[in-house]
Amino acid sequence: MANSLILASSSVYRRELLARLGLPFEVCAANIDESRQPGETPGALAMRLALEKAQAIASMRSQDVVIGADQVLDLNGQALGKPGTHERAREQLMLLSGHCVHFHSAVAVISSVGRELHVSTSRVCFLKLSAQQIEHYLQTEKPYDTAGSAKAEGLGIALLESLQSADPTSIIGLPLIKVSQMLRRVGLDPLCQPYLRSGDHP
Repeated sequence: MANSLILASSSVYRRELLARLGLPFEVCAANIDESRQPGETPGALAMRLALEKAQAIASMRSQDVVIGADQVLDLNGQALGKPGTHERAREQLMLLSGHCVHFHSAVAVISSVGRELHVSTSRVCFLKLSAQQIEHYLQTEKPYDTAGSAKAEGLGIALLESLQSADPTSIIGLPLIKVSQMLRRVGLDPLCQPYLRSGDHP
């Protein structure tokens, strides 16, 4: 049995999602270079970054179970990540307006028994957005730490015309259906653990 479950991410969204499973876990952010490599597809980028995050922490905590995750928005092969600023968020949403894109949410689980990788892809179609709608959304949500500026768990859902995904949490950044399956295979079954209330988890 592993000593601990570790989330190798500083994302508050992934922390909140993983907490839903009721398993005790630690958060240990991995410091890696997230630059896209030449010729790398958005899906491959998400997968590589998820794996590198997990590997960075697993190299120091080899007896524990480490989850790495990353999400990249794919607009016809163009990778969009977190905007960081209001201006870049506005540019991203103007670019996405009226288009259908894919969100690639990758997860890597590394433990003493090996590693497992998965990428969950959601197809999202954006409404044709006016400048006024974009500005109102940005002022309300300030989604500067979200891939493509689309914070679907908040007001960002109103930006969308449709969303297709095999896992409802994938669009937020961590596909919990798959994560539950992956954890079960390394001995951490959310359905066989004492459930922690949201305020109890570290």
